[in-house]
Amino acid sequence: MPLFRSMQYNETNGNRVNLSPRNQTLRPLEELNKLKAINQHLRKINKPSIKTIHSPDGDIIDCVLLHHQPAFDHPRLRGQKPLDPPERPGGHNRRGLRPKSFQLWGMEGETCSEGTVPIRRTKEEDILRANSVSSFGKKLRHYRRDTSSNGHEHAVGYVSGEKYYGAKASINVWAPQVQNQYEFSLSQIWIISGSFGNDLNTIEAGWQVSPELYGDNYPRFFTYWTNDAYQATGCYNLLCSGFVQTNSEIAIGAAISPSSSYKGGQFDITLLIWKEHASMVQYGGEIVNSSPFGAHTSTQMGSGHFAEEGFTKSSYFRNIQVVDWDNNLVPSPNLRVLADHPNCYDIQGGSNRAWGSYFYYGGPGKNPKCP
Repeated sequence: MPLFRSMQYNETNGNRVNLSPRNQTLRPLEELNKLKAINQHLRKINKPSIKTIHSPDGDIIDCVLLHHQPAFDHPRLRGQKPLDPPERPGGHNRRGLRPKSFQLWGMEGETCSEGTVPIRRTKEEDILRANSVSSFGKKLRHYRRDTSSNGHEHAVGYVSGEKYYGAKASINVWAPQVQNQYEFSLSQIWIISGSFGNDLNTIEAGWQVSPELYGDNYPRFFTYWTNDAYQATGCYNLLCSGFVQTNSEIAIGAAISPSSSYKGGQFDITLLIWKEHASMVQYGGEIVNSSPFGAHTSTQMGSGHFAEEGFTKSSYFRNIQVVDWDNNLVPSPNLRVLADHPNCYDIQGGSNRAWGSYFYYGGPGKNPKCP
């Protein structure tokens, strides 16, 4: 890859426009230093593997020894080994879960052995898509859950006002269209504690389409955490130290397959987060709208269809539960629903015997009522 170019061309209305070299600022030393920083960061987060798996979607999955994963670069974890997971909540049934076959990298029977964890290898082009090395794998600074500022829009169900020790739900997976590289569309569970100031603490998990982070439009399983309102701590997946992975069958950040189809088959995943003391739990969708003021993005949330269309057409969360003080899964009490911009993305809740507490949500973004 060249460090700089002396001539650039811009495609405008089908005509090539010659941009004069004297108008270009050449900074070869600056570019060289940037590449050095990128390679240094790659060496830090890509750990030595005992096996490498090439996924059909172009991902490289490294099977890394448990105690060599990025988590143990953290000063408080350095030199330690993973602890046994805490006791699962009462009422959790693992039957029907498909940990080996819902990600593309494992479709042909490839696995990582016990004692290792599968980690999606980060490439140079992944970091080059970010604004900087320091911002790679992080959400926007000062991003807040209680507002639709910074272009983030939501359609969520939530519970608050009590102590929650975890949450569970099943979410159907889609591949929503994302307007450009700077936007994303996700569906997730948020476990939230602290105020919405600098002490905000969240653990998040779900699926997302993020061309900037992954370089494609596949729905991917992800996690996120922060303990200072997205300012200095936390990151997606295993892109920084802190989050300890113990599962040898699921690669965080890897593509999910299959996904649901409109008026066709529905595919959902079940997420359980527990042993986390929280004051609020949120479930639902989020997108980023980077369009100029007065316009709206066409990035889809969920299936890209409104909640009223229902099953096989709209996206859903079903069997929504929380973990109580006695480590038991119970129905989410007083689940409320809220959409920041209901003409763009909306949400409708309900309850029945088969699905317990549930809601449909999502939308197309830009449309005649959301110009």
